[in-house]
Order: sequence, then structure tokens, then C-alpha cells
Amino acid sequence: MIRFLNRAAAITSNDYIDEENDVSNINPWRLCTVTQVEEVKCILRLLPIWLCTILYSVVFTQMASLFVEQGAAMKTNISRFHIPPASMSSFDILSVAAFIFIYRRVVDPLVARLRKTKSKGLTELQRMGIGLVIAIAAMVSAGVVEIFRLKYAKKECRNCESASSMSIFWQIPQYVLIGASEVFMYVGQLEFFNGQAPDGLKSFGSALCMTSMSLGNYVSSLLVAIVMKISTRDDMPGWIPRNLNKGHLDRFYFLLAALTAADLLVYIICARWYKYIKFEERSCRDQHNIITTPQADLRV
Repeated sequence: MIRFLNRAAAITSNDYIDEENDVSNINPWRLCTVTQVEEVKCILRLLPIWLCTILYSVVFTQMASLFVEQGAAMKTNISRFHIPPASMSSFDILSVAAFIFIYRRVVDPLVARLRKTKSKGLTELQRMGIGLVIAIAAMVSAGVVEIFRLKYAKKECRNCESASSMSIFWQIPQYVLIGASEVFMYVGQLEFFNGQAPDGLKSFGSALCMTSMSLGNYVSSLLVAIVMKISTRDDMPGWIPRNLNKGHLDRFYFLLAALTAADLLVYIICARWYKYIKFEERSCRDQHNIITTPQADLRV
């Protein structure tokens, strides 16, 4: 699909600075080397995968925003001890540590043994796909918890302080699932972009990961604004009002689960289309071509 870029490395009479057709007098602004063309191709192949990771960052953002709001509207006291809703993110950290150990010591060796190969188990693209699946489960879990929270809610609560008799510890599954999805998505994403980026553009691969997270925060804010604009009516305060007992936060969670599921389908198509690039083999081949044909980097 992007083979048309090869034309940028094809020599024509218009590429020479003078009329002597000397290779050393080629205009660099009109002609690219094969290496430059291939690097651009590598980056363009990464973009569809990168776009599919943005919606995951939207899901991940909820842990520091709506999860905290949801927790604040639940029972946060154990006897006289108050549990800050934001402190529930500690279960995410514990989940990340646990699942890194489980993946490295259990899942990876098990997959390699089942495949009977010398590979390291799951590929980066497969791990990212698993991360999306777990993210969907996290949103469904959060939506179910919100349904039961509303069932035990105090409808007349104004400030949503202990607005429900349901314990905040019911949020643990959604935090654990988010942590598990991080292990598969963000770690796999970083390894994938760094491994598939050209040698001269390794920093660009890391930048794609950071950009995905940043855009996820922006898209999350945009999505909340759109949902509130559409769901707010004269007799309805919207899905995410200040008093969560009068809203439907569960619907927003299920909406995110549906969007992530659609994103997963697109991701599977992009992942099946993508072909891994082995830079070591390509480098050896390029060096051999340079030795046998000194002007190989100027021809397609």
C-alpha cells in the first residue's frame, strides 16, 4: 500500500544539479536514499497500531478520575478509620507488580512450551491485544459495581460523601484489572515501538507511547464533555453529574467498554496486517549490497 514511496529513491534526469548526469551531483532535496524511504515506511506501518492504543489510554485515565469519584460516593470507613478514595490506586500498583511476576515466570514459559519453539512466548502485538481485552473487563466490572452502588445509594445525599452503604473495597477488582492490562498493554507497547522503530528513530518510538497517553487524557475529557452534552436534559442531570446518585455513571463505563471492544476489532485487523521487521537481518543484507554495489542506496 505504501510502495509508491519507492519513487522518492528513483533517479530521474530532473534529480541532477547539472547536465553532466554525475551521481555525485544529485540534488538531495529531490532524491532520497533507500534507507530514508524504508525508515518512513517503518513509521507509517506503526501508525495504525498507535491509533488503536489511544482508546486504551482513555480507559486507563478513568482510574485517576471517575474511579476516585465513584469511590468517594461509597462507604469509605472501617470503624473509625477513613480510607481516602484516591488511595485505592495502591491496588493497581500491587496488581502491576504481581502480574509482571506472573507473566515472566508463568505465562511466558508456558506459552513457549505449548508452542514448542525457542521464542519468548507472546509477541508484543498479542500482549497488547490481551491488554485491550482486560481493559474491557475492567470497564464492565466498574459498571457492575456502579449498578449495585446506586442500588444501595442514599438518594437524598447532596455532597455524595458516603452516599452509599456499599463498601469502597468492591472497587478492588476494577483496579486489579487495570493493573493487569497495564502489564500487557503499556509494557508490550513500549517494547513494540522501540523494537520496530528504525535505529535512527528509537526516540520516536518512545515518543509514540507518551503521545498515546497524552491523547488518551485529552480524548477522555472530550468524551465526557460530549456525553454530558448529549445526556443532559431539563429533567435529567446527565450521566456524570456532581451528585452521582442522580446520574448513570454505569452507562458511561459500559460505553467505554463498547468503544474499547470496537477498538479491539480494528486492532486485530491492523495487527494481522502488520509484519514484523527484523533489523539485524536487514542491516546485514544492506551491508552486503553496499560491498557488491556501491550505489545501491540510490536505486530501488
